[in-house]
Amino acid sequence: MHRLRNRLLLIGLALAVTVAGGTLGFIFIDGYSSFDAFYMTVITISTVGYAEVHPLSFAGRVFNSFLILFGVTIMLLAVGAMTQAIIELELNQYFGKRRNKKMIDKLHNHYIVCGFGRVGRGAATELKRAGVPFLVVDNNEDRVEGAIRAGMLAALADATNDETLRDAGVLRAKGLIATLQSDADNLFVILSAKALKPSLLVSARIASEQTEKKMRLAGADYVFAPYDMTGYRMAQVMLKPHVFQFIDFTTKNIGLDVGIEQLRVGSSSEVASKSLQELQIRKELGVIVLAIRKSDGRMQFNPSAEAAIEGGDHLIVMGEPDNLHRLERMLAEVEG
Repeated sequence: MHRLRNRLLLIGLALAVTVAGGTLGFIFIDGYSSFDAFYMTVITISTVGYAEVHPLSFAGRVFNSFLILFGVTIMLLAVGAMTQAIIELELNQYFGKRRNKKMIDKLHNHYIVCGFGRVGRGAATELKRAGVPFLVVDNNEDRVEGAIRAGMLAALADATNDETLRDAGVLRAKGLIATLQSDADNLFVILSAKALKPSLLVSARIASEQTEKKMRLAGADYVFAPYDMTGYRMAQVMLKPHVFQFIDFTTKNIGLDVGIEQLRVGSSSEVASKSLQELQIRKELGVIVLAIRKSDGRMQFNPSAEAAIEGGDHLIVMGEPDNLHRLERMLAEVEG
């Protein structure tokens, strides 16, 4: 799109310079009025073939001869360039859509980000950083182009349409993030997505606190009010700056190669039914277990050494990325 825009600007500039040069030439050489000079230039370079507006002097005819050669060449180049640009645009859109559709059809256990505004961009950026598959859906062409330029898979479509969600692979998706501009649109997306796949994990952005209850009734698993959260964080950084800095270190990797992850214990994992003391996770891997989310939903914060982990539990752990990956492999299912 930018190449096409630049090409059209270049064509427009060349035509403007030609018309301006021809107009000024007829004014100064043969004393044409401004309009007559402009009209004479236009009919000359467009090869319409009308008679001269006023009789031309010898110098005027010499000038007009060069204007014909130069102007007609510019016109032909302009028409050719515009035709080429239109054909390229059509082909790029056709093959781009086909390529996008193939890539979307290959997505499994992915996330769908509906809306690529400020909140949507933040969510998509984090998903990209995490290296998980996801698709951005927005009905604004500039935003979709921005997502593609950022190296993301994006589709230009209306996320509130059931057919769009099907095309986005909602039946194969793991989760959906609703960050459209209005709460009504987000509510409609949630209702549609949950109707198509009730087990889909959904988080939604809200602009008004009054909408939160409706979002949850519609099926949203998590609801966020960005403005309230921003105000809360701004106050917390004043009251507890060191706590805030620690959270930023562990969630944004700012100046410290440490992260917090949730790791699932496979039902057939070799470590299932063992205690944290037996596993020696902190001593052997340098990973701290902050909490254990049991398979029934209970959360054990700061678990004791005697706490046992079972298949289906999730460990909330903090450590360096390489150590976290080692622990993830250790907790994985054992292939039979």
